[in-house]
Amino acid sequence: TQHKNSVETIREYVNLLLVKGAIGKPNSGTCPVRGHSNVQGDRSVGIMHQVNKTLNAKIEEHLGFTPPDHEGVDVVGAMEAMYTNKGKVFMCLGGNFLSAASDTDYTAEAIQNCKLTVQVSTKLNRTHLVTGQTALILPTKGRSEKDLKQGKERVVTTENSMGRVRESKGILQPASGNLLSEPDIVAGIAHVYFKGEHPLDWKALGEDYDLIREKIDLVVKGFDNTKERSKGTGYYLPNNVRERNFSDLPKGKAKITVNELPAHRLQTDEFMLMTIRSHDQFNTTIYGLDDRYRGVYNERRVLFMNPKDMAQLGVQQATTVDLSSTYDGKVRTAQQFKIVPYEIPSGNVAAYFPETNPLVPYNHFADRSRTPISKSVRVRIVKEQGCR
Repeated sequence: TQHKNSVETIREYVNLLLVKGAIGKPNSGTCPVRGHSNVQGDRSVGIMHQVNKTLNAKIEEHLGFTPPDHEGVDVVGAMEAMYTNKGKVFMCLGGNFLSAASDTDYTAEAIQNCKLTVQVSTKLNRTHLVTGQTALILPTKGRSEKDLKQGKERVVTTENSMGRVRESKGILQPASGNLLSEPDIVAGIAHVYFKGEHPLDWKALGEDYDLIREKIDLVVKGFDNTKERSKGTGYYLPNNVRERNFSDLPKGKAKITVNELPAHRLQTDEFMLMTIRSHDQFNTTIYGLDDRYRGVYNERRVLFMNPKDMAQLGVQQATTVDLSSTYDGKVRTAQQFKIVPYEIPSGNVAAYFPETNPLVPYNHFADRSRTPISKSVRVRIVKEQGCR
């Protein structure tokens, strides 16, 4: 998904499934994994920057207030807003924004332009060190920790990548008795901000998650009696394909798409870089310095390279090199990577992220989805002086 033509690539996968007849029957079909940490569930209940008019109307009808009717910003838009001083307050509900986003130097400068940055976090990470003029860290409970309120156990509700909604509760003792949960923090801010003058009782919502589930049931399609149905194995949200309801499609049938192949025009001294993860990491969390499946130990600043390309460039295993990318006349650099010979197509190289994120231009992304082109970055390789 991290190419200029990533949407077209996904469409071709869907084309293949359609041609095979692998849609709308058991053990087949697409598996659109949105991400971890309940990202799937976030979108289902309306946490997105696009406006959902149907949802807005339901909120106004059942919850008594009018939500914004203008679009927000995605990650790229947020970076641009902060960089140009249009965005002045940046609040993160978890995550490691600086290390996860593309174009690290640009992102860092954007964050530092903010008047206020707030991190709701379970542990420290790089983003806590690059801040706005005023910075707050609000520690919170992790989903693995017990969540008690006045002696009563509280559980959150999540949706997995298959659209199943179920309860989730922690079993570990919290790191501190003073920790608040994320709902406590968000609802507490709203309660203080509105001073009780709002149709919703934010204080009560932060204390009793069942009330939140009841509100979701009122306004979000597919959610019904979530308090009870999410217990045990939970329940599935509606899925048109699983239910073989194709009425929304033209003439009740899917359309095969025709997609153009991308043309990658590399200069003679350029390679195509894809950023990857090691065995010992999960997204931006680095648990260790080994990548045993690729034979790398105690090192992360490595560049995987085809042996024939190595010979042509005049480098050997463990040669230290610098990388640069040039987009729109701007040169970006990342330094000190050790060459590792690897079975990779000639003209292509690979290296770990987030170490190579500084090379990925923030304003070059997939058409439609605006996902960074982190799997197809044009780079140049320069040997450090004195290296063989």
